[in-house]
Amino acid sequence: MKITNSVEFGQIIRETRVSQRLTQANLAIASNCGQRFIVDLERGKETCELEKAIYVAKMLGLKIEISVPARFGI
Repeated sequence: MKITNSVEFGQIIRETRVSQRLTQANLAIASNCGQRFIVDLERGKETCELEKAIYVAKMLGLKIEISVPARFGI
């Protein structure tokens, strides 16, 4: 799935959390962060900490990949 903004990322986090029957509070505890962070992340708040957001995604079993366009020669 291609995600182009923080709102789409948050929607994926929320959908995955709900499908696993986790509450925001449960996910916050499991991810060692505050429930407010989970709420903000799911709403697509642009200023959420990247490291925490990635960790929450990993806790849900999500895999994040980055593709570098060929024009960059990497």
